Amino acid sequence: MAQFVYGKNVVKQMLMDNSKIKQIYMSVDDRDVEQLAHKQRVQLKRVDKKTLTQMTKTDRHQGVVAEVDPYRLYSVDEIVQNVSEDGKGLIIMLDELEDPHNLGAILRTADAIGATGVIFKKTNAVGLTATVAKVSAGAIDTVKCASVTNLSRTLEDLQKKGWWAVGTDMDGQDYRSVKYDFNTVLIIGNEGKGISRLLREKCDFVVSLPMRGKIESLNAAVSAGILMYSIYNMRFPL
Repeated sequence: MAQFVYGKNVVKQMLMDNSKIKQIYMSVDDRDVEQLAHKQRVQLKRVDKKTLTQMTKTDRHQGVVAEVDPYRLYSVDEIVQNVSEDGKGLIIMLDELEDPHNLGAILRTADAIGATGVIFKKTNAVGLTATVAKVSAGAIDTVKCASVTNLSRTLEDLQKKGWWAVGTDMDGQDYRSVKYDFNTVLIIGNEGKGISRLLREKCDFVVSLPMRGKIESLNAAVSAGILMYSIYNMRFPL
């Protein structure tokens, strides 16, 4: 099945990075995209806006869409092997996350802090899509992602290999009370339901973000970003 990336800046960046693009579809004039495509010998095809919307399932394509190879997925073993020798690993496990904007933002932050990888379910969850690619600003190609059938079993396997599970929930301990000086699987739950009972029961720690205002919870990607940088700061203090 064809994969598409959309947005003027995203496609321009891919062309400048010499990323493999099969073809570009455009409903607008953009001299920069046209020149870069010509330089990289990527074929351009003129189509109308409606066609681009049908291809990408969104009207936010800005009139520029690139067809690319399917986004690569890795095995969990390949992700585990990605742990640097001089530090501890950090895997982000997403429990039925549904919003592609959240996944894209999480990938972007995961790239920024050098996370080991991201794991999500094959079903009942968002996967690597054009929207995720756009929001991730290129991190979809730099962060190793695995799609698995059973998160609970995957977590058990990781724990047997020495990884510790840190779940997130409203009634956990303060996230700052954990040192994270171990290979960590950070579990982020569904936008509405949170993490499942089975995963929570397997967690070594359950942490919460203190909420002093009137809002009861934070966006999943925001929560994940705070926690990822908290772990980074503890591991690499000034």
